[in-house]
Amino acid sequence: MSLQHPANVESLIEASRDKPKHHHKERSGRGLQAASYGARYTTQDLPRDKFPEQGCEAEAAYQLIHDMTDLDGRPNLNLASFVHTWMPPQADKLMAENVGKNLIDEDEYPATVDMHHRCTSMIAKLWHAHPDETPIGTATTGSSEGILLGGMALKRAWQAKMKAKGKNIYEPGPNIIMGANAQVCLEKFARYFEVEARLVPVSEESRYCLDIKKAAEMCDENTIGVFVILGSTYTGHYESVKEMSDALDKIEKEKGWDIPIHVDGASGGFFAPFVHPKLEWDFRLPRVKSIQSSGHKFGLAYVGVGWVVWRDHKYLPKELIFELHYLGSVELSFSLNFSRPAAPIIAQFFSFLHLGFEGYRRIGEGDLVNARILSRALEGSTEFKVLSEIHHEASPNDPGYVEDETKAGHYKPGLPVVAFQLSPEWKKKNPYIQQKWLQTLLRVKGWIVPNYELPPSVEKEEVLRVVVRESMSEDLVDLLLRDLFAIVKELDSMDDSENIATVAHRSQQAVQKQANPKHVPHHKKAKGDKAKSLSVPC
Repeated sequence: MSLQHPANVESLIEASRDKPKHHHKERSGRGLQAASYGARYTTQDLPRDKFPEQGCEAEAAYQLIHDMTDLDGRPNLNLASFVHTWMPPQADKLMAENVGKNLIDEDEYPATVDMHHRCTSMIAKLWHAHPDETPIGTATTGSSEGILLGGMALKRAWQAKMKAKGKNIYEPGPNIIMGANAQVCLEKFARYFEVEARLVPVSEESRYCLDIKKAAEMCDENTIGVFVILGSTYTGHYESVKEMSDALDKIEKEKGWDIPIHVDGASGGFFAPFVHPKLEWDFRLPRVKSIQSSGHKFGLAYVGVGWVVWRDHKYLPKELIFELHYLGSVELSFSLNFSRPAAPIIAQFFSFLHLGFEGYRRIGEGDLVNARILSRALEGSTEFKVLSEIHHEASPNDPGYVEDETKAGHYKPGLPVVAFQLSPEWKKKNPYIQQKWLQTLLRVKGWIVPNYELPPSVEKEEVLRVVVRESMSEDLVDLLLRDLFAIVKELDSMDDSENIATVAHRSQQAVQKQANPKHVPHHKKAKGDKAKSLSVPC
């Protein structure tokens, strides 16, 4: 028997339609819009702060926005950022195919949710979760969300502990310890969730990082934890999680205060395990209760994914976990965001499968090789002083030390970051030159290299910083050095009456000259010349 719609369905639909009193023939103008480069916006202002009355063709909208983004810097030359900017075409394709998926809809997208769970499990094991414990974790939008979640768990655990002792949790209230070099998201946690931030002053002696002795002196029974940074934003140094853990063990033994550690592994969490595997910073240390990291930095995924993992489910207070019953199944949520794009998690899983441990190790080693070349070339000149130390040899007594000079284990551990400044000798010779001019003049040539002040207590010091990512080849290091030394030479030749605008104009002319093939001499470099050209100012 054939299935037929009830006879009255069509009439019901017809009766249910909107019935406008006046009928106007719409003038779409589609033929004209499709034929012009930017539709009507070619000769009209593009809306800036008011919603447009009429739309335009998708192709025209694309072209206009595409042209606007041409004014952005080039991601490959953005040496200020730790964020990963390149993935293979297959990853691009996966992200495009899954851009419409929402990770929170677990019942609708079970395969994607399984990838999420597999990623958290892989990361927990990468960070040496103990086999007798049950780690728990989640994807985040980035490290900032991971910090907020890790900090909230520390605060709730401290509150429960104080209440069990019958003590006041409001007076004087909780505090958390971190170095003055902490990234802003760590201070955000303290401010947003009403925790006193105790910032430990940094110095040249502490390598511009957390001073362990001073941090220990700031602790008391209201300290909910210590944030230890595996890879300082300023100089790339690792703070010593092991030394901080030992200091807190001593405090507990002497005073009875059990103070946990949260490791801010924003950059180092996906770097140290591969190139510094002997370094003790993770769940191998019992005092480390939680770790967060950015998948979109050295996790080698596109921006929009981070991870936070607790060493055992008991360190994630139950009151921070919500049960959801209205998406088709019972789901658990312990993130700040509800909806979350699934595509970045899929991209992260792709990198794990595509690269494996050996692939991440190889890329990390390569980053450090190029960072050492840049560091040595700068340090070998008279113009610059280098503050980062990843090119300094480690002590043979250090864990993981190797004699092979081509391996990361031969050098002091840290991120592939080069922090440098104009040398005292050069500044004395050129007192009217401001270091921040280098940032501007490099930007004229396309490079984005930030110049900034160091943390409070050493804020009079300024540094330039280059983050060496996978996309920065040895050839780009060579080109950067050539441009940098050419700029310094130009500044050195200035007289007191000239200003940065004059030098910028000459630099722009030089860039245009290089862009014209008629003015570019053809040099064929011999095989052995490359290392020499990298270490000699041009």
